[in-house]
Amino acid sequence: METARYNRQIILPEVGIDGQQKLQQAKVLIVGAGGLGVAVLPYLAAAGIGEIGIIDDDRIEVTNLQRQVIYKSSSVGKSKVSEAKAMALELNPSIKINAFTEKLDSKNAILLFEQYDIIVDATDNLDTKYLINDACGVTNRPFVYGSVYKFEGQVSVFNYENGPTYRCLFPDESNEVKNCNDAGVMGISVGIIGMFQANEVLKMVLGIGDLLSGKLLVYNMLNNEQQKFEFSKKVMHTIDLLAFENKYSSVETATIEISAALALEQIHHPEVIFLDVRNADEYPKITIKNGIQIPLDRLESELHQLEANATLLVFCQSGIRSKKAVEILRNNNFANAKSIAGGTKALDKIDAYKVFETL
Repeated sequence: METARYNRQIILPEVGIDGQQKLQQAKVLIVGAGGLGVAVLPYLAAAGIGEIGIIDDDRIEVTNLQRQVIYKSSSVGKSKVSEAKAMALELNPSIKINAFTEKLDSKNAILLFEQYDIIVDATDNLDTKYLINDACGVTNRPFVYGSVYKFEGQVSVFNYENGPTYRCLFPDESNEVKNCNDAGVMGISVGIIGMFQANEVLKMVLGIGDLLSGKLLVYNMLNNEQQKFEFSKKVMHTIDLLAFENKYSSVETATIEISAALALEQIHHPEVIFLDVRNADEYPKITIKNGIQIPLDRLESELHQLEANATLLVFCQSGIRSKKAVEILRNNNFANAKSIAGGTKALDKIDAYKVFETL
């Protein structure tokens, strides 16, 4: 072990040589190589975490550079995880970095999580956060959660020693929350929250301090106020391998999603109905000749408005509520229901199909 490199933390009584060996033996997976992920990574690498995995299928864009500060202007267009790996190894060549240039999904999550001790959620996508939670439940892995919205950030630790899970705190999977691409973010915000996450990882490995298990830390960047809220475990939100496979494998084999481009190719088909499950006051307004609007919270009570044999292409703002709507529809024998991936955001980007009206 390279004691000179880690001298300043080894001399801490709470760390010592034994603690440094714990760090060297630890394996941590970071899901996401964006703003949070690149704030977590350097501190875990510098502290001497022995093996770090990074998974992300994204490439560096110029708009990332304002907050994803380990990337260089010359790296635009390159793989995020490949560049992140190179940076981390230059910082600390004595550790192992595994770069996975792919998207985390239900097919690879379980196998991947089994190879690591701790999972770090550095994503800005709700679907992925629920997937991380459920895969951690199956593999009995704790995960460190982080989230940023404008000038406010949240940090917590889920599934630690059979403690509360993400679903215990956020049970409603149909909620939609804007990510930084839509709402905006200061680079310093993801840096602060990412370092809070790295801190929880190091405390967990070393067995020191009080972890944020069963607690949600909320930090406001504008006034430097922070609050902690406590929450408890709800047995109903636990998940095992069978439940995981039923939820994700069945959804995937049923192919509940369709791309916006493929959906719009069917816009003139007489047996296709475009179902908008947003609320009436949401923008952009989209008018399609063979379209109908039924908000998600009224869908079950208004199924009589829909023809059972029709192909229902369902959309919302970003594709989250529409998947929930498809589950409801299929459970009520509407077999030909599919969710339009990306919702109105994806529909509005396809200039070749500007045959609907947006207000």
